[in-house]
Formats: sequence, C-alpha cells, structure tokens
Amino acid sequence: MDDDRAGARQEHRAGARQEHRAGARTSTLLLRRVRPVPVTGATSGEPLDVRLADGRVSALGNLTPEPGDRVIEADGRWLIPGLWDQHVHFTQWAQARLRLDLSGTTSPAEACALVRDQLAGRPSVVVGAGFRSATWPVQPTTADLDAVSSTVPVVLISGDVHAGWLNSAAQRWLGVPARPGVLDENTWFDLVPRLEELLATDLHDAYRQALADAAGRGVVGIVDLEFEAGYRAWPERIAAGLDTLRVRTATYAEGLADVIAAGLRTGTPLDEAGLLTMGPLKIISDGSLNSRTARCCEPYADGRYGTQNYPLEDLVRLLGQAQRAGLDTALHAIGDAALTTALDAFEATGARGGVEHVQLARFAEFPRMARLGLRASIQPAHLLDDRDVAAAVWPDRADRCYAFGSMLAAGITLALGSDAPVSPLDPWLAMAAAVHRSADERPPWNPAEALTAAQALAASVDGRPTVGVGSPADLALLDADPLAGGEDTAAVAAGLRRMPVAATFVAGRVTHLSC
Repeated sequence: MDDDRAGARQEHRAGARQEHRAGARTSTLLLRRVRPVPVTGATSGEPLDVRLADGRVSALGNLTPEPGDRVIEADGRWLIPGLWDQHVHFTQWAQARLRLDLSGTTSPAEACALVRDQLAGRPSVVVGAGFRSATWPVQPTTADLDAVSSTVPVVLISGDVHAGWLNSAAQRWLGVPARPGVLDENTWFDLVPRLEELLATDLHDAYRQALADAAGRGVVGIVDLEFEAGYRAWPERIAAGLDTLRVRTATYAEGLADVIAAGLRTGTPLDEAGLLTMGPLKIISDGSLNSRTARCCEPYADGRYGTQNYPLEDLVRLLGQAQRAGLDTALHAIGDAALTTALDAFEATGARGGVEHVQLARFAEFPRMARLGLRASIQPAHLLDDRDVAAAVWPDRADRCYAFGSMLAAGITLALGSDAPVSPLDPWLAMAAAVHRSADERPPWNPAEALTAAQALAASVDGRPTVGVGSPADLALLDADPLAGGEDTAAVAAGLRRMPVAATFVAGRVTHLSC
C-alpha cells in the first residue's frame, strides 16, 4: 500500500470516530468501485460507484465526486444490504462480557472447577452462563456448588437461558425456597428481574462494546426481545450515545396493557432519529430442548411431553389483543406440538407476525404456516449446539429438526437470528451453520435441509433486495464475496465464518470502518 492510500485510510477511520462521538451524519458519502452482491436478481459484477444521501442510496454508476462528498475508496469490495439479527436479548448479550463463561464444560465437576477459580478473586457474587447439562453424564445439583462455596452466592445460567443452577447461598440471596437441583424455566424466568435488580451494574460500556462488535460484523439492526420495557429503556440508551444500530423492541404479555395504553403499534417510531421502533409482542409458549420442556407430539424417553406455558385459549386471547392493537406477535415454539398450537392461535385470530425457533416440526404444518403468511424466525447456530442433544432425546425425530430447506420450499419466509446470548450475535456464524450444518469433522446434519449461501444471505438482510437507487443507506462493505465457494459447503461455511467486514453504514452514517 502506498503512503497516499495509507493516509486516506487513516483519515477515513478518524472521520468515522468523529461521527460516532458527535452523532453527526455526513450529507453525502461516495463509495468508489463497489460490487453490489445479487441478493435478488443478477448484477453485472463490475465495480461501480454508489452515492449515499439523506439516508438513502441516491445514485449508482460511474459517478464524479461532488462538493461535500466524503469519498471512501472501496477498491472493488462487495456491497450488501446491512445485516439484521432478528432475535436478540441485548442486555443479556452485553452482560455476557461480565460473566463467567461455562460454554464447553462437560460435567458438573468442570463447571465447579471454573467457579472455584473465579472465587479465588474474592468476588461478592459469581454469575456464570453457558452450561449445557442435557448430555452431561450426571446432572448438576445444589450440593455440587455448595461444596465449592457455602457463603458466596453462585448463580449459573444455562446455555439456552431457560434454567438456573444456584448454590444454597444464592437461593437464600434471591429468596428461593431450597431446591436440590437446577431451577426449571418458569421458576428461573420469575427470578431474572430480581437478579438484575440485585446486580444493578452500569452497563454503558458493555452495551457500547456489544454495539461496536455488531457493527464490525456488518449488523445494522436487531430485534430486541429482552425481558424489559424496551420502549422506555432504549430511548435513554440512544440519547446516551448508544446509537449505532436500528432496534425494534418487543413487549411481553406482562407489559402488553401498558404498550396498548401508550398507543404503540408495531413500527411506531420511538426516537427522533428514527433508529428505534416498536416491535412485536413476544410470547414463550413452550420450553426448550436442553431442558426437555419443548412441547412435543411424542414423549421424551422419560415419558414427559414437555411444557405448554400458554394453553390455546390464552394464546388466542393474547394474539387477539395484539392484533386489534396493531402489534405483530413473535411466538416462541420449539417443539412440534407447540408449533401446531401456535398456528391454531394465529389462524383463530388472524394475527400477524411469525414463529420463533421452529426447531422441531411436522412437515404437514409448513403449508399452513405459509398460507397464514407467518415467517419463521430461526437461529441456525443452535443446531451446532443441539445436534448431540437431539440425537439423545429426539432420536426418533431428528430428521424433522431445523428443517430450513423444507420451510423455504413450502413458501415460508425465513429470518435468521442468534438468540444472543444463547449463540453469539454474529450473522456470519448463523449463515455458515445454515449452509453446512456442522461445526466439526462430522458430515452435515440433515444436509437436505441446508440453505445455499444466497438463501442464507437473503434471510439475513431484513427482506432487502440487491442494493439499488432508493435503497436505505443501511449497508455493509465486505472484503470477500459472500456467495463464493461453489458446491463445497464446508468451504463456503468457512468463508462465511471468517468474513471480513470493511465498513458498515446506518442511514448513511459510518458505524464501522476498517478499510
């Protein structure tokens, strides 16, 4: 690289930092020599120039810089609509940076060893996350943690965030009656607000880092399904400078009446800059695979069928309220029986929205889901974690797990997400998992249900077509072609996982720049 090019890149980075600090928006940006990736239709593949003005793509072609243009030399890089993560618990994702990482542990003994090391620093409380006990040879108990510490509260959150493993000190601290083992999801969910209240940590820096990491992966927007009144919390965050992503914020049933009373509908703007909008009503209708509480048509090996948190009549009532108020619904359904009940509720009410997860399904339900106009909000990276668990607890139905290809063939719109912190907020990991369906040397799991790289990308850009005149200036500039790799799905997935993002733009504002 010559000195002029190096100096230009330093100037670009300095400009991006100045915009971020001041919250400024340049009047125009000119991206020189980019290659729009064909999300829909075909492109010439030849480099062209793209001008961004007033939050939109205003021109494409062989463009001459105009007075006031800030010029970024793209040098033939690839341009895509900015990426969206359609299922995030953002506060928990930010908090993950402050918590003991238990992912990869294979037994209570391994997890307890990490806790013991953490206790050496004499913390007043230990909070960890990421353990997945479904395939452990023995299940964790309160006594296991009590043997490590009988005085310092230890709170360990499962990898799917549906259960909590506490020592006796933590049970007393949180006001939980003594339990011998892991808390079930309903008990755990009820405790989460109390835990957050007691921890009460200033998360500004953690939020800022999480936002920067997302922008560095080409992310321009998230659907935040956190357990909070996000329509109140996010305007304060944005006003405090946490303003580098678009956010759609959800409500749960407990806050639905307040949202309706406030006159909020899905799509209602919630800030002056237009970054924040009201999102859906979120309902967790059944449990999870790892806790064996996903509601199934056939029993687990222990004879249980899982948990239906909301019976059909309650779902009909809630979806009806949301539909009348102009709110979409994001309905969590992991088991196949839960999916059938969810579709029954959507059909009875005419509610709009979609189903979250759809991890196990009966194929006969897909045409009905398509006919109802419901999207499938899926988290492909979960299949990497769930493959062995499904083989253990769903051995007779593993062929119906994560049936992405069949859903797409039935006409269902797919929307990819992470469920962070369950999986990292990383759309490239999600796309890679959807394409190759394996993260190790084993062959892909149910390869017939894989997506192509083009299909995975199309499901990651919030329905946006190929970048053209009039497109929102929410864009990502890549150092490599995301559709390259041919028929070798392992190679394609490897390329997606390591995809370098040169720049990210939200409403024409630079939120990340490395080129």
